[in-house]
Amino acid sequence: MIHSLILNLSLADLSLLLFSAPVRATAYSKGVWDLGWFVCKSSDWFIHMCMAAKSLTIVAVAKVCFMYASNPAKQVSIHNCTIWSVLVTIWVVASLLPLPEWFFSTTRHLAGVEMCLMDVPAMAEKFMPMFGKLYPLLAFCLPLLLASFYFWRAYGQCKKQVTKTQNLRNQMRSKQLTVMLLSIAITSALLWLPEWIAWLWVWHLKAGGPTPPQGFIALSQVLMFSISSANPLIFLVMSEEFKEGLKGIWKWMITKKSPVASEFQGAPAGNSEALPDKVPSPESQTSIPEKDEPGSPNSSKEKIEKVIPILPDVEQFWHERDAVPAAQDNDPIPWEHEGQETEGCDKQN
Repeated sequence: MIHSLILNLSLADLSLLLFSAPVRATAYSKGVWDLGWFVCKSSDWFIHMCMAAKSLTIVAVAKVCFMYASNPAKQVSIHNCTIWSVLVTIWVVASLLPLPEWFFSTTRHLAGVEMCLMDVPAMAEKFMPMFGKLYPLLAFCLPLLLASFYFWRAYGQCKKQVTKTQNLRNQMRSKQLTVMLLSIAITSALLWLPEWIAWLWVWHLKAGGPTPPQGFIALSQVLMFSISSANPLIFLVMSEEFKEGLKGIWKWMITKKSPVASEFQGAPAGNSEALPDKVPSPESQTSIPEKDEPGSPNSSKEKIEKVIPILPDVEQFWHERDAVPAAQDNDPIPWEHEGQETEGCDKQN
């Protein structure tokens, strides 16, 4: 459950960096709004939906962290349906909280320049000031208070149980997890606070009153988006599981690249045959007999010849016998021809 909530928090951070930060950077750099009507209506709503989802996720993970710190040795099985229900509920509530920004955001031409503004109709003039007060309370203040309460109780449980010797590893792990998640909550609250100050300043601006400086508004936006970069750094510094996961990904990438590199290196060597140290001359190659299949008579005969030297007379004798093997094998009276063969050999000698 905790891993799923941390993954949901990282998903919200990634969505802000990929979709919202480039839009805001483009709008501030150009000074005019030329990104279209749909982007104007959805940009602020999407930013606050992701930030509200992060706040609600921090509350949920603080609650689960307290449950884990209360008894870290207890094995609790949570169904996937429960996890998905919690995640879907977080995103549905987060998408409904800033919904008025979607309804009332539109593009308008002011002094010949197209701008993205909040155009509140007359029927909603009483509702929008209330929304300006309730939205920071629901998206920032209450989640922060609830998360602080659960983290305080979780840390108290860790301090009580750290003196016990049994299940010491689980107790230390729960303490590290509590400190890491508490650091994420505090960092998010501090970096998000200037954005809410600018929000309340704009929404409760009186006629003729001082407007917030553009530099302060830009700084608050930068700090808000920097939360998405600060959370992975906290995971990297304080989470052993995150470090092991990164090491596993790095090893997998190295092992995946090594077969590819070996294929590129082995391709030229596969086309060329390895030459022996001593290459025989063309004259000697003609005298080398062809290799026969293992187990054949010729191969066994060659092996015998290599081991035992054969005299010329004996070699001629076996050559004549090999020339007419059928006649000798079919001779019904071989003893009568033995003398003739002996006389023929004497004459040759």
